[in-house]
Amino acid sequence: MCDIWKGNNNVKQLEEADIEKILEAMKKLNTKLVVMSGGEALMHPNFFKLCKIIKSRKISIALLSTGLLLKKFAREIIEKTDEVIVSLDGSKEVHDQIRNIPNAFEKLKEGVQELKSLKAKYRVTARCVIQKENFEDLPNIVNAAHEIGLDQISFLTADVTTDAFNRLELWNEEKICEVRLSREQLAGFKEVIETLIQTHSKDFEKRFIAESPEKVKRFYDYYAAFQGLNQFPLVRCNAPWVSTVIEADGTVRPCFFHKKIGNIYDKQIIEILNSNESISFRKQLDMKTDPICKKCVCYLNLSPFTKL
Repeated sequence: MCDIWKGNNNVKQLEEADIEKILEAMKKLNTKLVVMSGGEALMHPNFFKLCKIIKSRKISIALLSTGLLLKKFAREIIEKTDEVIVSLDGSKEVHDQIRNIPNAFEKLKEGVQELKSLKAKYRVTARCVIQKENFEDLPNIVNAAHEIGLDQISFLTADVTTDAFNRLELWNEEKICEVRLSREQLAGFKEVIETLIQTHSKDFEKRFIAESPEKVKRFYDYYAAFQGLNQFPLVRCNAPWVSTVIEADGTVRPCFFHKKIGNIYDKQIIEILNSNESISFRKQLDMKTDPICKKCVCYLNLSPFTKL
């Protein structure tokens, strides 16, 4: 669901010295959580060394993963991270088709079960990007999450409008149409959502499905907005005020989707975040009018009392 692997021909990656360099800034910023992402973070040759450095400052670590390497590194993952969030694209056949990897679903399932066998209470959740190839599979995806043994599953729509996740250029209309739901598919999507709400009410009540029924209905509104049927759902987000993104080449962004605000190889992270440019950006950012925020698919809205 990202193009990082296509754009990273120079194999840029953060090294131990880079992590050490930003640790002091993390301390000053009272950092609570570091999310290790990729591509596939577990392919980094020094991944667990990086985790050890971060954990030395008593900062929690969440690992985002395809799940393909969980079984191989299960013991190290449990020892050096606090949570894993896997990508789940559908029930078995649909997941394998979207991933285009033979037995991807079974490898994911085996990896999760290996983690749980080593530490039953270790938290493993999933995120699923709803798009053209899996929207009809929505109830089955929740069932698959139960089958795998996950603690929770959350959903989001596909970002088709920005250069996030290392896209070298914006998608053209042909590429967008491969992912975005068409006007003809929208009626079916609404029925699938209503079915999910009716058949999986207990999963909503117990928060096995992270989103509320009302929020899931907003996924229809998001895709319908592209067809001119309604406005894009209102976004409530404070990501640029509570988090930041450091990419493999050192680029710093206020969130995954907005333009870069600096690079850790040029300035310290704390200088970048507290620069006049960054402060001005945060002061002037209006979610209701900003063109990127209005179409955002992956927003964060933490309260001051959120436990990370």
